[in-house]
Amino acid sequence: MTIPENLEQHRFTSDAADAAARLLERLTHGLGGRASVEAVFGEPITHDGVTVIPVASVGYGFGGGTGSESGVEKLAGGGGGGGGVGARPLGYIEITSGTTRYRPIHSHWIDLLIPLAAILAASGVKAAVRAARARRR
Repeated sequence: MTIPENLEQHRFTSDAADAAARLLERLTHGLGGRASVEAVFGEPITHDGVTVIPVASVGYGFGGGTGSESGVEKLAGGGGGGGGVGARPLGYIEITSGTTRYRPIHSHWIDLLIPLAAILAASGVKAAVRAARARRR
């Protein structure tokens, strides 16, 4: 009885896929468990009766893959993976005398850009209306 040529390739591909899956599982467990607001910004702080709790958007993602090549008298394979973690501050929760308030953190440029964009949009609409009226005449 002879062993089919693709059986060895299947074994190799399966081993590589299992190794990649184990690696991604370890990465996800190790890094994903640490991807938290506390890990990025610290624990809540209490001072003079005021407690401040940081609020953030934290996310992570991972991916990987394996492949193999078989041909006349050669069997090769490989794999790879990668991942990333990101965090962005959103604001904080302030607790004072039993009162809770969410305070967003945003760039002061937004305070300038939103009204500026509204003014530009309004002037663009005015110009379009004038141009449409001028074409009718």
